[in-house]
Amino acid sequence: MQNPGRDLLQIVSKIRDDLPNRYVPPSAGTTPRSQSVLPHAMIKNTRGYLERVVFQINGSYENGWFDACAVMMRRLLETLIVEVFECFKIDYKIKNTTGDFLYLSDLISALLAESSWNLGRNAKQALPRLKAIGDQSAHSRRFIAHREDIDKLLPDFRTVVQELLFLSRLK
Repeated sequence: MQNPGRDLLQIVSKIRDDLPNRYVPPSAGTTPRSQSVLPHAMIKNTRGYLERVVFQINGSYENGWFDACAVMMRRLLETLIVEVFECFKIDYKIKNTTGDFLYLSDLISALLAESSWNLGRNAKQALPRLKAIGDQSAHSRRFIAHREDIDKLLPDFRTVVQELLFLSRLK
């Protein structure tokens, strides 16, 4: 005759051991259900790492992780600015003496000052606002981003991303 208590403990133990493996996301992440921040079509067929960042932006927004969303938005801006300079083969202008890329504030200054392209007025005005929310979410101990913080920047973000994609000849 089997011991029902022991059998139950074995079942509970098996479930406990199996849960972490069964319910964790895949290593490369998942595709978000929505495209609330940026439509995937804007970034599709550009670079795989850009598509993954946009997935993370949209996924963090849909899950209510607004600081993560703002930081990833900031990351996409940094990456696209670098892409523009690399496209024009002038990335040396945005590197320090050891060959590392500059911080975002200096990247933005270099982007705005460069005469190889003409960045649109709306993009020029939006960049400081986008940088500010990304900086606060990444560096301010007491700032917690809310959906409204992201929502008010969505038109600016789309404008800047689209312009940088075109300047970098990725679209």
